[in-house]
Amino acid sequence: MKNFIKIFSVLSLFGFYYIDAQQVVRKDTLSGTELIMTMDAKVSSALESLEDKCSRVAGTGSSSVRNGDEDDSTRPAKIYVPSRELTNAEICRKNPRILGYKIQITTVKSNDEANEVKAYFRKRFPNLKVETDASLRPNYKILAGSYFTKQSAASDLSKIREYFKSAIAVQYRIFCAEAK
Repeated sequence: MKNFIKIFSVLSLFGFYYIDAQQVVRKDTLSGTELIMTMDAKVSSALESLEDKCSRVAGTGSSSVRNGDEDDSTRPAKIYVPSRELTNAEICRKNPRILGYKIQITTVKSNDEANEVKAYFRKRFPNLKVETDASLRPNYKILAGSYFTKQSAASDLSKIREYFKSAIAVQYRIFCAEAK
């Protein structure tokens, strides 16, 4: 009897873990390459029904469906992927604030010291915008300029280092319209 219970429990355990999997081949919508997946038949049918719904929803806005073409409604909608790198103006149009670089002039302990450093900096570099970051109180960071890359900040950084030896370029959220 004990052997029967052991055999029955082992068989029932394997019975629960049996999954009817099949290999499914799909086409990638962006590049058209084949994607091979192994999944359960129920998951495959659920995925197909979702894809059908998506293709019907995407196809309803096209002009060929309005004209009565049935063949075009079964094709999924094309997604436009630019083949070139976006320009700074195109990036700024989509994201007014991006992760760029600022030049950290120095870090001081009080707001009065920060104002003195900013005034001194404005006399030396009137064409660069300078600001105070008080997010790490009691320390205050004095930051200047807005740049897309470290390389674009390099020329200003070398000029600033003549007066402020500890100046470095740091990653910072910047307004895209102000950046160089």
